[in-house]
Amino acid sequence: MPRIALDAMGGDHAPGEIVAGALDSELDVVLVGDRAVLEPLAGGLPIVHAAEVIDMGDDPARALREKRGSSIAVAAKLVADGEADGLVAAGSTGATMAAAALIIGRMNGVLRPAIATVVPAGEKGKIVLDVGANPNVKVENLVQFAVMGAALAETRLGIATPTVGLLNIGEEPGKGRDLEREAYDALEKAPINFIGNVEGHDVVGERPDVIVADGFTGNVALKTSEGTSRFVMDAIKRELGAVLIEHPELAGILAPRLERLRARLHPESYGGASLLGVKGVVTIAHGSSSRTAIANAIRMTAQEAERHLLDRIRAGLES
Repeated sequence: MPRIALDAMGGDHAPGEIVAGALDSELDVVLVGDRAVLEPLAGGLPIVHAAEVIDMGDDPARALREKRGSSIAVAAKLVADGEADGLVAAGSTGATMAAAALIIGRMNGVLRPAIATVVPAGEKGKIVLDVGANPNVKVENLVQFAVMGAALAETRLGIATPTVGLLNIGEEPGKGRDLEREAYDALEKAPINFIGNVEGHDVVGERPDVIVADGFTGNVALKTSEGTSRFVMDAIKRELGAVLIEHPELAGILAPRLERLRARLHPESYGGASLLGVKGVVTIAHGSSSRTAIANAIRMTAQEAERHLLDRIRAGLES
């Protein structure tokens, strides 16, 4: 069973919700943080002491240099040293990315790591990347993102030959900026199942399995889809609430179905985003993560380690 290093001090609800999520996961988790604070909460989980914490307001790179004993730095070193198979952190995204790049290290040949997330679309969901790490990219970055995203779709979603699309303003090959037009040609030659350009509505559509974009566009697309999901769920709750007031006998039928829909659409069901392109399995959880989100992030990270995500990425990049 993979061992996951968990930054227990990062996140809006740390350490309580973070440790509770670790216990809920029922997996092999090592807590990283202040031992005196964590011991009363740990429930028998192992603890690696880290006296410092990088706060959300700290400059990530500077804080990592000055706080070498921070929980995120110590957790990253566990992965780098082979003492843990993956890392989960809900603290500063910038600090987690910096720790992953500088302590765990980038994979050979990877120009820029990318953040990939699962969007609740289609039967199994789909991968969208980059969603914020790289607002400005070059063609070669998008090609690497596509290869890494396809490997994640194989590992995380269980799709043997995932389809890959380039997010654009139209489906025709000549659409978009110079970047997208050049990337289209390069992606056609890449070792992936590239199906061409896709548009914004495809983010929540059936195809493709992987959507590739620069970090600025991908982040806007992701946040728009999340906002739309919340709006739809709120509208459904209001309408069904009115129905149930008139027909309370329907509660036993509608409530379970509504809960299943909520669970499918809620980001906490997917745990967090994967940082691809570094030499370890790294999951970036949302700062406001609940214990449920943390437990799912840990399970997701363990699954990616167990299914050899890193080997799949390396094989794709070397093709």
